[in-house]
Amino acid sequence: MSLAPRAARLASRGLAPKALSHRLARPYASAVTDLTPNISYKAVTHPDSAVPEATKSLIQSQTHYLLNTYARPPLLFTHGKGLKLTDSSGREYLDFTAGIAVTALGHSDEGVNKVMAEQAAKISHASNIYWNEHAGELARLLVENTRQHGGLGLTKEGGSSGGKVFFSNSGTEANEGALKFARKYGKEVGGHKKTGLVCFTNAFHGRSMGALSVTPNPKYQAPFAPLIPDVRVGELNDMDEERLQSLVDENTCGVIVEPIQGEGGVEASKVEWLEMLGRRCREVGAVLIYDEIQCGLFRSGTMWAHSSFPADAQPDIVTMAKPLANGFPIGAIMVRDRIAEVISVGSHGTTFGGQPLATAIGCHVLSRLSEPSFISSLTVTASHLEGLLGRLPKMFPGLLKTDLRGRGLIRGIAFKDEKGPGELVHLARERGVLLLTAGKDAVRLVPALVVSKEQCDHAVAVIESCLSIMQEGGWGKKDKA
Repeated sequence: MSLAPRAARLASRGLAPKALSHRLARPYASAVTDLTPNISYKAVTHPDSAVPEATKSLIQSQTHYLLNTYARPPLLFTHGKGLKLTDSSGREYLDFTAGIAVTALGHSDEGVNKVMAEQAAKISHASNIYWNEHAGELARLLVENTRQHGGLGLTKEGGSSGGKVFFSNSGTEANEGALKFARKYGKEVGGHKKTGLVCFTNAFHGRSMGALSVTPNPKYQAPFAPLIPDVRVGELNDMDEERLQSLVDENTCGVIVEPIQGEGGVEASKVEWLEMLGRRCREVGAVLIYDEIQCGLFRSGTMWAHSSFPADAQPDIVTMAKPLANGFPIGAIMVRDRIAEVISVGSHGTTFGGQPLATAIGCHVLSRLSEPSFISSLTVTASHLEGLLGRLPKMFPGLLKTDLRGRGLIRGIAFKDEKGPGELVHLARERGVLLLTAGKDAVRLVPALVVSKEQCDHAVAVIESCLSIMQEGGWGKKDKA
């Protein structure tokens, strides 16, 4: 018996219950092709205000000791499974944030939990003064899987050479290390003046002083200026060759760019522009760094967002982090051999990076993500989600821009009104679906890579209901204040 008619009746009376909310698929996702929005989820089922007194007290007590660096709703999640998160009042949410593109295998994955428990019972940390069992194995898996799937300019015929890996604790640290490597390489090949760095509009590379210096957003940079010197900012996808030659010159040591921007609005770098950028970097001996912290490791549908790019658009360094250990802190820098040759003992270091526990989990996660059956399933689900999202601009032309951003399972819904993304995130959350904003004008969908078609149906059905509410409230009208 179909649940859809009952859902519609309950929703019309404001009674869509928690017990049904995550089992109801979009009733017509595969059956019809009209552009009628799903309005079954207009009723608020998960109000932010309905927080247990004990949770309110806990949050209030913690504010006395935690720095005020986050603006967050009064929600406290106590446990999760797969794409389901449960808060302190027992309400279940469908999580399309994955901890900001981190939990690729979902929350509380049994395989990850097993590896974590077994390794923690053996040894979790001993420092990089000594070798450990798993760091080298994870490095091998990264390099050889990259060779197999494409990326970093590696080829299947390249033998054992091609790339080396340094492990850090986060994406910011990976980018910080990559910038250091570019500086060191630049001075080695071009002398002490070859220190310039180049980044691009709307980029987000992290919040340490080096990574922040190549994150050209005044909101992030201004409070901490002056930042590191000799950084130039170019326009993403600017195909003017004269401007590119002026931007990346003989004194440039490194260029950092995201093939698909995450925080910046889910904008993709055009392949032909990256080819031009890659050629210019090689002309002047600059290191081309791809920040794939959010779009890499199969998030975009392939191992790297650049896996299938032509040779000229292949980078010299790739940085990664988020999904590599499914939530356990880890980051990594993978570099071509010619860059690795100038990175000697003492060039860089870390206390925690590459420790046995993090890299054991990383080996498990990467092995599963790179299985052909996993990639095949991901491709099918990503295509299904793309089809659902592609309808939204046609349903809501007054609210949404026409471009569907991203690919694979990193997707962006672009709004005409910059206040729209925050409103959609709030409305969806109060109907049990968690989303993210991205940049000034987009909502970001980055579910766990194990997401099902049915979960995509449900998430998009809720989004349609929320966009309908916004449209009825006057969003998208020219005279809206």
